[in-house]
Amino acid sequence: MEFSAAVPILRIFSVAKAKEFYLNFLGFTLDWEHRFSEDLPLYAQVSRSGLTLHLSEHHGDSTPGSAVFIPTDDIDALHRELSAKQYRYARPGVEKVDWGKELNITDPFGNRLRFCEQISNS
Repeated sequence: MEFSAAVPILRIFSVAKAKEFYLNFLGFTLDWEHRFSEDLPLYAQVSRSGLTLHLSEHHGDSTPGSAVFIPTDDIDALHRELSAKQYRYARPGVEKVDWGKELNITDPFGNRLRFCEQISNS
């Protein structure tokens, strides 16, 4: 038996704010959007550099305030990229932790994205 990478589902409440944050600020690509009809909630997939996230307006799909741990190999480059955008609602920094370096960002809906460059144990 083999498992594939998990795809976190994050609850959103505004499509416009979600696109501003995930696409414009974080640099994700919108892969697809789905609605059962125009007057029903959005379910979408965004991706960047091997990371896939699902964003959902559906009530039962997820809980606001969830956290996603995202391993990365060059957190300083990510920090420089995000800092250069001067996003009005988030100016994350890099924090040294016992297991490496982390850059924590909270999206407009209270979900936490924890990017981490871990220390090699070799």
